[in-house]
Amino acid sequence: MDLNHAYAAHQHALMRADDALSPGDRHRHLSRADALAGRISLFQHTLGAAAACAWSMHQLATPPVA
Repeated sequence: MDLNHAYAAHQHALMRADDALSPGDRHRHLSRADALAGRISLFQHTLGAAAACAWSMHQLATPPVA
């Protein structure tokens, strides 16, 4: 996994969610960001990366998307 690419895709999904014109679009972009965060976290845990803890905590602290 190219982490720089994954981080950028995650950030872009969050920015698109922020700019979304409809609740459905916002939900779709936030869902993509959440999926990317999960993949990043899994990859980091597999490598034993210290940053993995921060991604896991972010996922736990993020309220569910309605």
